[in-house]
Amino acid sequence: MSGPNPSSRWDAANYAVNAAFVPALGAPVVELLAPQAGERILDLGCGDGVLTEALVAAGAEVVGIDAGENMIASAQAKGLDARVGDGQALDFAGEFDAVFSNAALHWMLDRDAVAAGVFRALRPGGRFVGEMGGEGNVATLRAGIRRELSARGYPVPAEDPQWYPSVEAFTEVYRKAGFIDIDARLIPRPTLLPSGVAGWLTTFRAGFMDQAQVPDADQPAVAEAVEQRLAPELRQPDGSWIADYVRLRFTMRKPG
Repeated sequence: MSGPNPSSRWDAANYAVNAAFVPALGAPVVELLAPQAGERILDLGCGDGVLTEALVAAGAEVVGIDAGENMIASAQAKGLDARVGDGQALDFAGEFDAVFSNAALHWMLDRDAVAAGVFRALRPGGRFVGEMGGEGNVATLRAGIRRELSARGYPVPAEDPQWYPSVEAFTEVYRKAGFIDIDARLIPRPTLLPSGVAGWLTTFRAGFMDQAQVPDADQPAVAEAVEQRLAPELRQPDGSWIADYVRLRFTMRKPG
């Protein structure tokens, strides 16, 4: 595959409202990275730059890259060095002490190209630390939208346009790229959806609905219908909504 994921469609304002939990829950991954003053770090899939700011606050010199022009504009408005670019076509060479990525790698379907680009971007001994969706991530949500779209007669894509790997599959890709000391683990993380299932779908699956040929005008109604469909499984007694997130958190390094 080449080029950014066609199902990845983002609106920075919408993301800030419905997906603020993504950078908030990424704080432990920043701690795992342990950015040091003076380090040069690449934030791969930086989005609107909320976690990029945390790396800068630690004294690191940070470059953020993301395929979403709307998101990069938001990051640049924060004063960050943020650039539009495809994580599957990184053109850095031996430039970074570390690469960091939160909640982004699963959108980059050419996994081998990503791994090779990260390896190339790092200095010898450099580290890659991050978190992404892992095996079983949001399985209930994914099944719910498929059932609703099928019931309405939309042509549902055969495959989900994300890579949610097992530890074994993930490790194999990065071992093959040359990394050592790979530590990857799955972390089930039931996650509160502040805007319910409908808000989550509006933010995270607009592109999937595009691929299923759902007109923009009809997407809110589809999202509401999926929410009602999944209420027995995901709505809590207090009326809140919890999604079945599973994260794959990892560290590794390039040989010295």
